[in-house]
Amino acid sequence: MQRLQDIVWGVLGAGAVCEKKSMPAMEIIPHSRVKTVMRRDAGACRAFAERHRIPNWTTESEVIFRDPEINAVYIATPPDTHEPYAVRAAKAGKAVYVEKPMARNYGECRNMIKACDEADVPLFVAYYRRRLPHFLHIKELLEAKAIGTVRSVTIRFIRSARPDDIAAAESNWRIRPAVSGGGHFHDLASHQLDLMDYFFGPIRKVKGRAHNIAGYYEPADTVWAEFDFDGGIHGSGEWNFVSPAGEEEDTITVSGDEGELRFSTFAHARIEGTLSSGTALHEEMILPVHIQEPLIRTIVAQLRGEGTCPSNGESAARTSRVMEEICSGK
Repeated sequence: MQRLQDIVWGVLGAGAVCEKKSMPAMEIIPHSRVKTVMRRDAGACRAFAERHRIPNWTTESEVIFRDPEINAVYIATPPDTHEPYAVRAAKAGKAVYVEKPMARNYGECRNMIKACDEADVPLFVAYYRRRLPHFLHIKELLEAKAIGTVRSVTIRFIRSARPDDIAAAESNWRIRPAVSGGGHFHDLASHQLDLMDYFFGPIRKVKGRAHNIAGYYEPADTVWAEFDFDGGIHGSGEWNFVSPAGEEEDTITVSGDEGELRFSTFAHARIEGTLSSGTALHEEMILPVHIQEPLIRTIVAQLRGEGTCPSNGESAARTSRVMEEICSGK
């Protein structure tokens, strides 16, 4: 794809994720603007466009695909539409930015990559934690061997069932595998596993177990995994989305031979631990108002030939493959 001077966005799925997390950033980043937003609910789409002062709105995706001025498409719909929308955008010659998880399964991810490669358009995925300040700092600490040589990483995510899991399971697309590809594990653990890929490189070996214990919905509600990276780093993970009320945990622990780092994926931007010098670490950073802004800035930079986005189709597809292998029980 040729370098672009200005990035003109079309947004598919102008809903909750766009309200504050992502789309406003596209309006405040230099050389970037949103021309058209799309949503199937006409009233909601029009209200969204008016609220954010977007000049055009539509209920038809083809309006965005056919517009020659739009050169980048942001796909913020549920995962079951990611593949067809990405393929259509690629065929229209437009850069693609898609929400996570990238697709419902690894096969769909590969189809998206193939379509974008054939059309010579870039494919970006919204694993925005790769550019948040505290995760960048953690990566710097690891690369500087601030805890010595990393030996292991442990992920623990424990929470009780949410009201939507029980009372509104039929309308909650995140726990409908035909739409989401899985359940809460696919929605939330994807961020954590992508971070591991970012910190330590691709996961080479993985095995896991996934079970539905509570029976509130179809997909797994408890998942266990073990995985290995090149270089001898061993990882393990436990995810429980139906724990007893009051049992909540969101912790990743990275252990080195001279220290340890502890941090959360979702709850806060705090880093704690002990460095190789023996110094206790306790730092907390301020998150951006629009959480995806730092990543979207790298997308705009790459499209303008001024940088590289760290989250692309290949890196995101690896995370989908790992989740698939974990849940397969092999």
